[in-house]
Amino acid sequence: MSTPAPAADPSAGAGRAFGEGPLSRAAALIYTLLAVEAMFLLAVAPGLAALTLLGGDAGNLPLAALCALPLGPALSAALYALRHRGRGLADLRPAAAFWRGYRANAAGVLKIWAPWLAGMAVIGTNLANLAVAGVPRWWAALLVLVALGGLLWAGNALVITSLFAFRAVDVARLASYLLLRHPKAALANVSLLVVATAVTLAGTELLTAVLAAVFAAGLLRNARPLIAEVEERFTA
Repeated sequence: MSTPAPAADPSAGAGRAFGEGPLSRAAALIYTLLAVEAMFLLAVAPGLAALTLLGGDAGNLPLAALCALPLGPALSAALYALRHRGRGLADLRPAAAFWRGYRANAAGVLKIWAPWLAGMAVIGTNLANLAVAGVPRWWAALLVLVALGGLLWAGNALVITSLFAFRAVDVARLASYLLLRHPKAALANVSLLVVATAVTLAGTELLTAVLAAVFAAGLLRNARPLIAEVEERFTA
């Protein structure tokens, strides 16, 4: 007489909830990137439209900096949304997270972003008029190095002010300190900057803006050691 097979355990294979598998996580990430990108483009649309209408004349650099003002709060909101994104399909609210980060951080970001843009505009204008000024070539190299350092510093500052509540002066100091403290992260951001520059040169500024969420995700990934140190040493 044969023994009947044991009944199947209904809990078998149910250890992983819906939306938590690798395919679901990948789909959640793609959806989040697309949603954040859409919100980013919506937030920067006026400035981006004006920026595309400007010519390539160096005299337009101050106007270009003005048009780029909305980029700072929008990038900050993208970083915030990606940092606080849901990991599964059942917990996805990237648009709400984006606008929550935008409202929370816009004022603080502009305190960092606006002076940085003004400085970049001054450096760009000087580089564009070196022949007229008659300054030596080493001065141009120095300005390029200062601009590169400023870009890397701004990346750190954006991450810090997007994820933590510090005064602008403390954000500036922390961004400088962490730039020297984590050179590997800085080098990774240089690679990210090279890719963004190549995309811009191969296409237009609009193409780079369309990939803003991907670049924000890369910046956030590179900043993981910085974020960990800030959480450990500078927050309660």
